[in-house]
Amino acid sequence: MATSLVGSEMCIRDRKYCLIITAFCSTLWSQHYQVDFPPDEFQERWRGVFDHIGEDAVAVVQGIPLTNGFIMPRQSNAFYYLSGIESPHAYILLDGREKKVTLYMPPKNERLERSEGRILNADDKGLIKNLVGVDAVKSTEEMRENFPPDMKRSTTIYTMFTPAEGQGQSRYELEVANASIASDSWDGRISREGRLVQLLKLRNRNNEVKDLTPIIDNLRSVKSPREIALIRRASQLAGLGMIEAIKSTEPGVWEYQLDGAARYVFLINGARLEAYRSITASGIKNISNGHYYRNDSQLKSGDLVLMDYAPDFRYYVSDIGRMWPVNGTYEPWQRELLQIILEYRNVVLDISRPGLTTDEILDEARERMKPIMKDYKFSKQIYKEAAEKMVRTGGGVLSHPVGLAVHDDGPYRYGPLKVGHVFSVDPQMWVPKENLYLRYEDTIVVTENGNENFTDFLPSELDDLEALTRQKGIVQQFPPNKMKWNYK
Repeated sequence: MATSLVGSEMCIRDRKYCLIITAFCSTLWSQHYQVDFPPDEFQERWRGVFDHIGEDAVAVVQGIPLTNGFIMPRQSNAFYYLSGIESPHAYILLDGREKKVTLYMPPKNERLERSEGRILNADDKGLIKNLVGVDAVKSTEEMRENFPPDMKRSTTIYTMFTPAEGQGQSRYELEVANASIASDSWDGRISREGRLVQLLKLRNRNNEVKDLTPIIDNLRSVKSPREIALIRRASQLAGLGMIEAIKSTEPGVWEYQLDGAARYVFLINGARLEAYRSITASGIKNISNGHYYRNDSQLKSGDLVLMDYAPDFRYYVSDIGRMWPVNGTYEPWQRELLQIILEYRNVVLDISRPGLTTDEILDEARERMKPIMKDYKFSKQIYKEAAEKMVRTGGGVLSHPVGLAVHDDGPYRYGPLKVGHVFSVDPQMWVPKENLYLRYEDTIVVTENGNENFTDFLPSELDDLEALTRQKGIVQQFPPNKMKWNYK
């Protein structure tokens, strides 16, 4: 990565899982702009856009609006991917006619800067050119008329028709939320992106407006080495946070305390945001809700915990999950089911490599699982049937892409895997008659020789997870405040 490392270290106490957590220079955040991507990386992305839109088209992408509360401003993913600029109300214009790129920045807002600190604006032309490599920096005041500039009837305008993802957001969930707002008879707003499309059409009546989404998705599908480094770091922190949550597990602890233990590790290592809200579920009922978020139940001996949680580390995320016993020992049926899921997960990880399609990976995994399934001892017929269905269908094992969003937008299923594809491996098993839902999840990147599991240091073998659960974690070291309180 572009930033330097310093020697601050934090060590996980158990030698078996000892890892160095290196703190990033405190000066990183004082610069008020990203330094992970140099201009040549953005320029490579722009070339990809130009190659797709052609020589008589322009592309317009809109940044986030000013936040409407005391929440962390985080740029939308597509805009950040193309510029690295975090200032609100910025726009980027990629002009395929001249292969030129212009950033439109808002005028300086002195009142806002007095309140929140330095924000890049239209006065920072030289700095922004050096940071991003754009050909020009202009004020958004120049967009009020004749935008995009110098349009001819034949020129096509591309822009994103899909929702702009922010922190903890992915496209499908945003589309569902937008549809709910649009169908509300006492609301009915269109999305901000929809309004931009509407205005571009209204103000450029002679020009066709097309969706830029498939082009950006295709470019985002293969991650660069710098992107992979950030996802790797997000994954490391996700694994270290989960290790602390596992250690903090014991009967009587609350789900939200495990959430807090993991989040503490994220925060002290520079991940200031979450990739998604924590799924920290204990007991059969809570676990059966796949995206459980309440995290307000007390852990009971004999139950399992499912945690699915990761940070947003400088705009890049991860997605991992484990299940472990509250009391430190798996019940026989828990071990039976989780072990066969683990066997399947390990087979898929061993197979996944560039040049294979996802169908070919699943076909090969089915063949490799045949002798394992033949010799496996199931205590119930319904468990055997559930395992057979997982292997037959894949059980969601080759899951969603991961990158700027946890359910990222770049597809990897439409052809052979490529070096740089990043996605989650998430085998899942359902036993409907007993309302059981069990899973493992890791995030991997396809490499030249196979794949890298970003959290291969995170225990996955059941004996190792049991051993980790029997240790003491941060919740035991710093127990919750016992000060009495009431509603009066």
